Amino acid sequence: MRNGGAIPATAIRPRAPCRRHGNGSRGSPAYPHFALAFVEGKVSGLASVAIAHSGIDLEWLLFLKDLFVRDKARNAGVGRALISFLAGHCRREGIGRIDLTTEDWNEGALRFYDGLGAERHGLRLFLRLSDEALGAVNL
Repeated sequence: MRNGGAIPATAIRPRAPCRRHGNGSRGSPAYPHFALAFVEGKVSGLASVAIAHSGIDLEWLLFLKDLFVRDKARNAGVGRALISFLAGHCRREGIGRIDLTTEDWNEGALRFYDGLGAERHGLRLFLRLSDEALGAVNL
């Protein structure tokens, strides 16, 4: 399935994560957007994203919530094809960046994103309010 490290373009047909509406909006951030990659007619990868407007610099951003590639399709260009598709979508729609997170122990993901030129920012810390904390906050 490899073709110089990439999957033939005819094998991957990602679906658009969102559509521009007549009023110029990018859809509601409350609804998830997805891009799918197909190899030989089968879904081989999925990107789940949200489109948001950053409060810091007032720039549109695409937040990559999840990127999944089936085991059989790993290291064959599916993840790169999905990110490439999303990057093209961002460029066409005036979305200035893609933000994402990954686990600090996930060496494969870190190598993948480093290879794409992703910058590591120590500006944010991932936090979670557990069920117990939710109960304490909602008095």
